[in-house]
Amino acid sequence: MYPPPMPAEPLRPVTPEEVRAFHRDGAVLIKAVLAPEWVDLLCEGLDVAIAEPDVLSESLGTLRVDQFPAARSPALRRIVDDSPVPEIVGCALRSTVRFYMDQPFYKPKGRFLPTPWHQDTCYYNLAGHDLIRAWVSPDRVPRNVSLEVVRGSHLWNATYSPLAGRDPDTDPAAKAMLEGAVADRPMLGVESYEDWTYWSGVKDKSLPAVPDIEGHRDSYDILGWDYEPGDVLLFHGHILHSALGGVESPTPRRAHASLWAGQDVRYLHRPGQVIPDPVALYAHEPRSGQPLSDFPDVFPVGWALPGS
Repeated sequence: MYPPPMPAEPLRPVTPEEVRAFHRDGAVLIKAVLAPEWVDLLCEGLDVAIAEPDVLSESLGTLRVDQFPAARSPALRRIVDDSPVPEIVGCALRSTVRFYMDQPFYKPKGRFLPTPWHQDTCYYNLAGHDLIRAWVSPDRVPRNVSLEVVRGSHLWNATYSPLAGRDPDTDPAAKAMLEGAVADRPMLGVESYEDWTYWSGVKDKSLPAVPDIEGHRDSYDILGWDYEPGDVLLFHGHILHSALGGVESPTPRRAHASLWAGQDVRYLHRPGQVIPDPVALYAHEPRSGQPLSDFPDVFPVGWALPGS
């Protein structure tokens, strides 16, 4: 049985002002661009992913995060491959974009804990400026439990230490992994990714700590939004962001975040790799500095800039 036809185009174009806002601020909410059919499919895919956690699933307080759900969910695969999301992303970035990976985020109804301020860059083996996240939800997400960002922090030219990962100051094996890291060896001498469950999971403490934004909120220009189903929230891969909490929510918060790479993005093996590379990449034995276009079977083009 073939899947039903779905509108491949956004309900409206991304406007020049929205493009300017993304590049200036590092994030923008694109209102009312996904048709209800896509929202329904997103709901279906997220419910399956949430009900069927895999070995990469993590519970962080009230937040549950999985990795690569589109690889096992046909509904989320269609969101990545066939929905208007790649076009919306590429138009905002003004670049051909390749799909890198995706994650579902789930908070059950009840008291939401806040998500600490962090930056995504340090969690992935990537380098380059043209990184963009598309965050979508089948749920209404009010400002008091939604994402917020430090406006312009994607331009600070800084990579901060990850909040997650094994601490080399207290874990001798983690310290040995960091000390033995070689930039052009993707597996740090491990025989196969199965032997190390895909990644090192070590916190790279050579990077600077995330600034204490929450303790000095008045010193930063913080953006946030009321999100409605059908919206697409775009934010830069380098931007500092968090999610508010400390309130009781009568409904859960389900979200799908996909990460997309523009043409300047290269592979960079980080000594403290917290989130795994896509499994198919390990067979290529990537070296730092290689463009993602060297691996088209792993990172397919999601949307091509006209004339490129």
